[in-house]
Amino acid sequence: MTTTSIRPAQCGEPAVTRRSRPGRPGNPLSAFAGFPRPIWIVFAGTVVNRIGFLVGPFLVFFLGSRGIPSSQTPYVLGALGAGNLVGPAVGGWLADRGSRKLTMLTGLLGTAAAQGALFAAPNVATMALAAITLSATATMVSPAASATLADSVGPARRREAFALIGWAVNIGTAVAGVLGGYLAAHGYWMLFAIDAGTSLGYAVIVAVLLPGNASQEADAIPEAEPVAVAASEDSSSSSSTSSTSSTSSSGYGVVLRDRLVRKLLPLLGVQLFIYSLTESALPLGIRTDGLSPSVMGLVAVVNAGLIVALQPVATTILARFPRTPVYLVASTLIALGIALTGIAHSPAMYAATVVVWSLGEVAVGGIPGALIADLAPADARGRYQGAFSWTWGVARFLALTAGTTVYTLVGPAFLWWSALGAGAAAIIGIAALGPAMDHRSAGRS
Repeated sequence: MTTTSIRPAQCGEPAVTRRSRPGRPGNPLSAFAGFPRPIWIVFAGTVVNRIGFLVGPFLVFFLGSRGIPSSQTPYVLGALGAGNLVGPAVGGWLADRGSRKLTMLTGLLGTAAAQGALFAAPNVATMALAAITLSATATMVSPAASATLADSVGPARRREAFALIGWAVNIGTAVAGVLGGYLAAHGYWMLFAIDAGTSLGYAVIVAVLLPGNASQEADAIPEAEPVAVAASEDSSSSSSTSSTSSTSSSGYGVVLRDRLVRKLLPLLGVQLFIYSLTESALPLGIRTDGLSPSVMGLVAVVNAGLIVALQPVATTILARFPRTPVYLVASTLIALGIALTGIAHSPAMYAATVVVWSLGEVAVGGIPGALIADLAPADARGRYQGAFSWTWGVARFLALTAGTTVYTLVGPAFLWWSALGAGAAAIIGIAALGPAMDHRSAGRS
């Protein structure tokens, strides 16, 4: 979050993880049953942290309250996105080369400090500086947390493990959505204070509960069945990735040499860009229609509420089906639902579009994170997750800069329908890569 998972893998050595026992049939939470302790620690910390996800959805409105005109809003939003280009890369590298736990703590403490700096910043320039620091420190956490998940369970249960953390994100976000609109109407300082406090709360959970030597956790699960995860490429895909036996000393070269991942990440990036429009262009649309910040809180509650209610059951049911077809159908729902934002002009219409893309988000579950974990060599999980998080950072940066610029200068309709076309192209590309991804993942099982 060398506090790795169950047992830190040495260069060239197989990483040993555990497969927990399945839950009881008919139990809607059975997909999440039996996970080892580190996963539940990350789950608890994520819930706490996401309850404080208040500033992001209301940042556009906060800037307006400070007298920042719409023409200057992209500077602060762009800086917020730019930090995503730094944090994931640093976090992934530190997670592999240093300590997952220390990486998480550094990011969480830095996030709390940056929240205070952003609120106190007196002008656009200092707001931008605080924003880039905030996003850089915040995004350091995800690669280390994701590597901890990948370390703690074998390929057979990673999809459910990543879905569990997605569920945690939305439990926290649902609470944040209820709080956000109310607090924003009574003073934006409350949003920043709670955001900083929950980051500190997650840091305390990690510092106190996440084991310093995660191999101790393996001994605490006597009923678990060991699963060996290959640390080097199988012979059938060696042409796609070279020198994986020396990944510990190759930095991000191990990711860049992986042809399959080089093709996959840009396609995922397109989809993440479309999803990130819900953070940047969606609030602009609500503000353009003359609606209050409480409407943004409403759509956040609809999104998070659906996921909180449906994620456990959906994960349990959809785990029976092949990963790639489920992901493609879910991605279609997300792209279509977000594009339909272009025809929404009332609270009810905005809520209806959110329902569509939220159902897609439920179906996606933890598939992308689990897929990246399955494609990664055991001793490069942090860097593969860092590359995935960096891709998300690039997508978010472009959504916050290019997305808002296109929205204001070209027009909302062009942005939303272009997003639909790009999403369709990405879905076709990922479908073409499906057999190669399945083959690689099977080779690592």
